[in-house]
Amino acid sequence: MTGKAYYLTTLRDWRRHSTRFASSHFIVLNSDTGKGTDGTSAANRLEVEGHEVRSEDAQILALIEADEGVHLSLEDDPAYESLPHPLAQKPLSPAAQAALAAHGVAQDTTTFEATERIARLHPLMRHRVF
Repeated sequence: MTGKAYYLTTLRDWRRHSTRFASSHFIVLNSDTGKGTDGTSAANRLEVEGHEVRSEDAQILALIEADEGVHLSLEDDPAYESLPHPLAQKPLSPAAQAALAAHGVAQDTTTFEATERIARLHPLMRHRVF
């Protein structure tokens, strides 16, 4: 049986585990994205879901669908920060809130509220139950 959960991680760490996911969607969070206007050579940039990302260390918010064993291993991986379940009414951690602040996520926001904001950029990131 698979389940869905939200995580903060980096593109490099997402790729390290991605073969184990049933499905996954993400958005790039930090300012380490752009169209190469900083003079970065094309060889140093990656094309990821329509964005040019200058580093494998770009921070992402990922929605991951996988079996319970994968989710347990991600929760044990220090490179992944698990967000509270969207229906839990728990606020995001200060680190998660800071990472999502550029996308309009305020202090004491729940995961559900944050994913509603993020869904304006990537509709598949919206929390759905079915």
